[in-house]
Parts: sequence; C-alpha cells; structure tokens
Amino acid sequence: MDKSHASGEIRHVLVVGGGTAGWLSACHLARRLSPDNPDGVRVTLIESENIPTIGVGEGTVPAIRQSLNYLGISESEFIRECDATFKQSIKFVDWVRSPGQPGRRYYHHVFDYPDSHAGDLTPYWLAQDGAVPYVDAVSVQGRVCDRGLAPKDITQPEYQGYTSYAYHLDAAKFARLLTRHAVEKLGVRHLTGNVLRARLAENGDIAAVETDKHGEISADLFVDCTGFSSLLLGQAMRVPFTDKSGQLFADFALAAQVPYGEERAPIPSHTIATAQESGWIWDIGLPHRRGTGYVYSSAHTDHQRAEDVFRQYLGSAGETAQVRRIPMKVGYRERFWQGNCIAIGLSQGFVEPLEATGILVYDATARMLADTFPANRHVMGIAADQFNRHTRNAWDRVIEFIKLHYCISRRDDSEFWRDNRDLASIPDSLLEKLELWRFQPPTGYDFPSKLEIFNLPNYLYVLYGMEYGTSLNTIRGRYGAGGQANARFAEIAQLGQQLCEHLPQHRELIEKISRFGLQAV
Repeated sequence: MDKSHASGEIRHVLVVGGGTAGWLSACHLARRLSPDNPDGVRVTLIESENIPTIGVGEGTVPAIRQSLNYLGISESEFIRECDATFKQSIKFVDWVRSPGQPGRRYYHHVFDYPDSHAGDLTPYWLAQDGAVPYVDAVSVQGRVCDRGLAPKDITQPEYQGYTSYAYHLDAAKFARLLTRHAVEKLGVRHLTGNVLRARLAENGDIAAVETDKHGEISADLFVDCTGFSSLLLGQAMRVPFTDKSGQLFADFALAAQVPYGEERAPIPSHTIATAQESGWIWDIGLPHRRGTGYVYSSAHTDHQRAEDVFRQYLGSAGETAQVRRIPMKVGYRERFWQGNCIAIGLSQGFVEPLEATGILVYDATARMLADTFPANRHVMGIAADQFNRHTRNAWDRVIEFIKLHYCISRRDDSEFWRDNRDLASIPDSLLEKLELWRFQPPTGYDFPSKLEIFNLPNYLYVLYGMEYGTSLNTIRGRYGAGGQANARFAEIAQLGQQLCEHLPQHRELIEKISRFGLQAV
C-alpha cells in the first residue's frame, strides 16, 4: 500500500484541463503548497492540445492584481505578454431606459469604491435629487474614464495606481503566461494529452484517469477544469447541474475580434456594455484590436436576428468579421467538491460575463482551495462541506447581482426586458433587499459576509446609476452632516480635476510600459 494512502496524506494533485481556470488553479496550489519542498504536495496538470479557449473571458476585476502579485508575476511582463490594457470600470449604455430616451449611460465602478471619508455620502446625494451623476459625486473615476485616461503613470510601481483597476486581456495569451510561470517558477508538472475517462474507486472517489498518451494517472485529489463537459465531477461522479436560466435568460454569445478604425485609436480604460433588444454587447479595447460579443437569449430572438444586431453594432467592421456562436450553460453544479474531486472553471458553473464574473469566481475558488487545502484525507469531507457552502453562496450572490441590472431597468421595448421584471424570475433574496431599499439606502449590514463576491459599493453604483428610487421622506432627520458631506463632494470634484490634468492617455501608458516597463515593487 502507498504510504500516503496509509497515513491519509494528500501528496499529489492532478488538475485535468488547462485554460485560465486550470492554470490559475495549478498556480495557486503550487504557490501555496510548496512543490519544491520534499514534503510538499506535487501538482500536475494535463490538458488537451485540441481544445480552444472559449474566448469570452477578456475582462477581470481588481482581485486579479492581488493574485498576479501573490503568484510572483511581473505586471510589466503580464501587460506585454497578454496584450493587456487597464480596466477601471464598466460603462453601461442603454440599460436604464430604451434607446432615444434620457439617462442612457452610467458607470459601475467595481474598482474605486464610493468615498466614505465623511461617512456614507449616498443619503446626501439622494437628498440632492441626483443633481450630479452618482459616480461623479462619490468618486473621481468617472471623470478619468470619460477622458480615456490611465489609472496610473509610468513612475508608479507595479500593481499600484492613483485609482484602482483591473485589466482587459487576451485570454489565450494569459493562459500561456500562466503555463510558463507555473512550470518554470512554481514547479508544476505539465502533460499534454486527452483524458478519456475516469476510473472510480469502490467508495466513489476517483482512483485514476485514463489518458491516450500517458496511460492511467492516479492522484490523491483531482481538480476538474474540463469546461462545460465536466468530465470528472459531472460525467464520472454524476453531480447534478442546477439550471438558473429561469433567472438569467441569456444562453448564447456571439464573439468577434475586430480591428480599430485607426492604428493608434484611443483605448477606452473601461468595458462598454451596451444593452440590446434581447441581451447586451460587450466591447473591450486591447492594444491592437477590440474584443466584442453579443450575449443574448435564444428564447427572445433567433440566431440570425442576433447576428444581424451584432454586425450592425460593429458597423463597417461587422461586414467581414468572423463571428463565433457559443452556447452558454447557465447555472452551477449542485456540489463543487465531492469525494476527492473539485470543479473549478466552467465545470463548476457559468453565468453571462456581465461583471467579469468568470475569472473572478474561478480565481477566488482556486485561491480558497489552496488556502484551505485539507491536512489529510480524514478531514477532507469537512473541507469539502465548507468549500461547497462558500462557493454556492458566491454563485447565488453573483446571480443576484447580475439580475439586479435587468430587473430594475425601465426598458420596455421588448419582451426580453419586460420578462426580466417578472417577479417570478427575481431571486427572493433580491426582492427582499429591493423592498427594503425603497425606503432607505443600503448599508454594510446588508452584506455581512467578508466573503461576498459583490458588496455594498457594487450595489450602490448599480442602484443609483440606474436611478433606483429610494425615498428618504421618513428618515431625513438621521442625516445631519450635510455641511460636511457637501465639503467632501467638493473635495472629490477637485481631486478628479487634478487627476485629469496629471494622468496620461491610456494608449500612451500602455505603449510606454511595452517599451520601458514599470518599477518593480
């Protein structure tokens, strides 16, 4: 008998599947579990050479900066190798009302949180009846994005900025960078080949996987990163899938990479999300191209109509663009960790990429797995229960937050938008919060968990960017610091103006980083 089995030790982890999810998982595990240590855990990743990147994961949120820094990846190298640009926010176009009506745009700043220096400014902004857009009242970042500016300058160290930020990136190039870093710097063993099937042990665990090039590969723990097919957790271990298409209707995406109209066209430092009759279009600026796509509901339009809408949005570039249609399986596995198998990535769950939730959840759960890695087999079941609770809560909160964008919209130009306001399609937890927030603004007590994926600031930006009606009529007396709030509003406006005079244009900074790099931390 193998000594590790006899002692209950977990000595070998096999990650099945590559891509962003697989290589993030391998990197986090190897970084945390010290594979160079003779007593550490070995991490192996096997991936097929024939499976392309899905291609809808080109946006991130600021947590990825922490992960890249933690993993020891240079920000300058990352920007160069992955054709990365800075992402400071998401601009939502035509989400509030139908096209042609006022109030067409707002920013969700996932990144610079509303200023709380003088306490929560939201009630004082509400008391002014929204004379200034919410984002401009409580943050400087809307002004920075409006002018196409970067979040930092070339003199600032890596991973630091005047405003917070994430990235846009080429997903395939990002996976290649993670591959090289995992193998060369973190000691991950890399195999290429197809996993044909999993062989189960008598207790229902995975004993080994059978491959076309390497025979059987055994391990103590298996990480399923095999995409929508969920070869291990779904197919072999038969963990059911929880369908959430009754709440989030978008189930297809069209994707296309298109050139800029001019060689050195300005690069927006934000994602543009433009609502359409049956979904929305993303538009992401990289140094040499735009990444675009139309996320739509096939129950509310047909595929040809969707492609026509998408090509019309792209203009002249849409006449020759190669468009891929991608089916999306909306929901998550009933359990994410069963026995000795954990799913991360599309095998775990998927919803539309409205708030860059894919990489966000996959990175967060890979880090959680590494940080809470069980000491031995005897406590694996406890670790699995905890992982399942946290991950299910994460997916439920993600679905709730994405649904918020739809269900408080005033668009009335199609069945898609009207159906999204049907109470039966809105999670009960969200309905309860929205009722509360009709009479008082959200507070931190509405988001008690430190492990929430989206928190109070995220909700504030979306609620009041979309002009949600919160009445202060019965509680105005609680807010007696109007003078201090007004002084802080003026300070934010002044700081925004100063940054707009100082920060470089986005493309200018990206080109400088490509030539000179940033200062190491």
